[in-house]
Amino acid sequence: MTADLPQAMRSDARDNRARILDAARTVFGEAGLAAPVREVARHADVGPATLYRHFPTKQALVAETFAEQRRACRAVVRDALADPDAWHGFRSLIERICELHAHSRGFADAFMTAFPEAMDFAADRERTLRAVAELARRAQASGRLRSDFVVDDLVLMLMAHRGLQDTPRAARITASRRFAAYVIEAFRAAPGTGTPTPLLGCADVSDQEVPSHL
Repeated sequence: MTADLPQAMRSDARDNRARILDAARTVFGEAGLAAPVREVARHADVGPATLYRHFPTKQALVAETFAEQRRACRAVVRDALADPDAWHGFRSLIERICELHAHSRGFADAFMTAFPEAMDFAADRERTLRAVAELARRAQASGRLRSDFVVDDLVLMLMAHRGLQDTPRAARITASRRFAAYVIEAFRAAPGTGTPTPLLGCADVSDQEVPSHL
């Protein structure tokens, strides 16, 4: 009887850890990394002490919670760089990164440094930006990416994409895909010129009066 107790305790500990991670994915995924750890413990139906035994810091909890998304992010970068068509690789990277971010506000927060202590995410972000720079160089050489694209444009795009997190989850995924499609079209060069593709229905900004309050 007593020999079974350690195994039972290990099983309980594994169950608690799994519940904590499931709860963290839900809480951080919907509320972002500003959500308190105590809310994760409450959602997992465990005490804060139990949570901290498994994850002594919030950084440790966040890193483990989004381990799968980090692996997916690395796969996105790897696949995009391996694509023999640089423009296709560039497009797929944008589409898949947006989808990862749309599925979880917490992952988007960590990736975009709203949680600066998560150094592993900083490494993922830098890896992604290096991949974008390489893909952009190739796609510009092929004449399919606008010649004035710079990596900071992707950062601005992802910052704007975070605004979609305020929409309901089901609508958020659809909106994210449309957002990515519009952005990719904005990055596309006009055929045979390397210059930006004009946006239909948009007047030249130089012909428009700038509001006095801006």
